[in-house]
Amino acid sequence: MKWLQFILSHSIFISICAAALCFQTHILLNVNPQPLVYLLVFSSTLAGYNFYWIISKYYFSRDLNHLFRKSFSNILILFFAAAAVLFCLLKLQYLIKVFCFSAVLTIIYSFPLWPVKPRFKFLKDFGFLKTILLSFTWTFATVVIPTTGFNHNFQAILILCIARFSFMLMLCAIFDSRDSRIDKLNNLRSLATDISERKLKILMILTFLVFIFSGILLRIYYSTTLQLFAFLLTGIVTLIVYQLSHKKRSYLFYYFLVDGLMLLTSILTYSASILEESFNY
Repeated sequence: MKWLQFILSHSIFISICAAALCFQTHILLNVNPQPLVYLLVFSSTLAGYNFYWIISKYYFSRDLNHLFRKSFSNILILFFAAAAVLFCLLKLQYLIKVFCFSAVLTIIYSFPLWPVKPRFKFLKDFGFLKTILLSFTWTFATVVIPTTGFNHNFQAILILCIARFSFMLMLCAIFDSRDSRIDKLNNLRSLATDISERKLKILMILTFLVFIFSGILLRIYYSTTLQLFAFLLTGIVTLIVYQLSHKKRSYLFYYFLVDGLMLLTSILTYSASILEESFNY
């Protein structure tokens, strides 16, 4: 199980999930696959998360020697992931502007943990917006980047952005609920620390409805009824996982099951597209 723990703790699995969401975007919008785009999103996610873990470990330890001893593998992965990102951008120069915007969003999200004074107090205290920012960053990276350079219906892309944002917001809410106690102890704010558990449940239901409604609207442009069922099943499973998260859960529950919902929704979309082709054939 050490290999699985390494894959999860070094954000390799979640980076695969990010690339899978790009693949889902290409299927839903009928965009021809761009292999280097998958590598770019995978590598940038890998770099971004390992950068965040390095910064957060220093924030809590304030010991550089301890940081290098405990995070050497994260630093190594960050280096290789950054090199892969640079390689992809050299090959896909038309993506440089949108990628830089995505990178800036990632850096802003990590500001509350930066060991500088003043420590961006206004960003540290923005709570609810922190979760919004993370959800938007994921949406931008997995919808806008994969569709940049293609002439597509703006409305369809916007609807998919809404669907992706609402889906990622549900996942972020699950993690925020898990971390709420620790965040309060460390004076860090998030969605779960800013609103009550009851209000968070209401928000999850409303977000689920937005997710399904956007799936219905997206069907008008590209998808069939099977894709709508895929959206519905994704939303229902996400709500079930949210209910399960109210009890104390293991590391694997969050970093494999919850993150794995991104992979699940991509697999469901791909399966629906295969069935559509077989029926049409």
